[in-house]
Amino acid sequence: MFLWGIGNRKPQSGERNSRRPEFYRPPHGAFGDGAFFPTASATPWLMSYAPEINPARSVLASESATATIAREPLRAMNIHHLELFYYVARHGGISEAVRNIPYGIQQPAVSAQIIQLEESLGVTLFNRRPFSLTAGGEKLFGFIQAFFDGLEPMADELRGGGAQQVRFGASGTVLRDHLPELAQHVRKKFPNLKLTLREGHQPQLEAWLQKQELDLAVTLLEGKPPAGVNSLPLLKLPLVLLLERSCRLTSAEELWKRDKIEETLISLPPYEAIPKHFQQGLSRLGIDWFPRIEVTSLALIETYVESGFGIGLSLAIPRYRLSARIRAVPLDGFTPVTLAALWPGKTTPLVQAFLDELRHRSQGLTN
Repeated sequence: MFLWGIGNRKPQSGERNSRRPEFYRPPHGAFGDGAFFPTASATPWLMSYAPEINPARSVLASESATATIAREPLRAMNIHHLELFYYVARHGGISEAVRNIPYGIQQPAVSAQIIQLEESLGVTLFNRRPFSLTAGGEKLFGFIQAFFDGLEPMADELRGGGAQQVRFGASGTVLRDHLPELAQHVRKKFPNLKLTLREGHQPQLEAWLQKQELDLAVTLLEGKPPAGVNSLPLLKLPLVLLLERSCRLTSAEELWKRDKIEETLISLPPYEAIPKHFQQGLSRLGIDWFPRIEVTSLALIETYVESGFGIGLSLAIPRYRLSARIRAVPLDGFTPVTLAALWPGKTTPLVQAFLDELRHRSQGLTN
């Protein structure tokens, strides 16, 4: 078991203390067959003649018995590795962490550096599938969480409370058609404004707000906002059906009079507010009509209607122009949806500036 080849090392010409060192062999079976321990006279010989031995490793190990020649000084933990582990622990896995780290980094790079951290500590920090922190991971995350959570507030304090960065979330339509002009007005008050944008729909945006991954979101709101999230209602948006310009239907009532609606309904997924309100309205009328095509944006609904794939469910958005090949039919008696601004925690001066501008713009649209 012991590196006996070192014990047989031949002395070189001119070397001192070239006498073979002595080794003690314990009783048979005490530490396994073939185990040898160096005597006191052999230790200096080992240190001078075996520099290739890694001093951090035990050269004698058998079950509960370990003898170590020397101990390597502990290395300081890499702060970047700790930062990556913080995001992994906070967001529940490496892939989710990569999506939330505020700078570009690939998943393999995060995995490799987390492994380096685990190897330097000699402990597994989390179970991969399914994700869960180990006892060691829980202890380390509890130790570093306050530090990394407090970095942005500290930066804001050092800037004199004048942080000019906001993480904004909304649908693609809002980000494309409304936010640029909105941000230009806010920039007049905050010249160094920096935006971090995330596209998503209501359930995603609400989850990001609750995890404080967004500072502000504009999305549809059903009832009360989630716990810990504030809301400012902006607009009531009526539901409409989108038809090809050549379609002969003139009103939704013509569909409701049929025994069965044959046309394909194109809609957002059923967990969104728009299809929920629509199905509730159909239920009151005693009508069954469910989507055959589900897409992830109102823009895609327009695209498929324009291409002749069916009738789309959408919203009447003030000052929004539909394609010349599409027309909208109102859905009288259906409950409109509410567009609202949502934000977590206390309102910062920058978020308040966005809220004031959103309120002003929504009032202008309704008037």
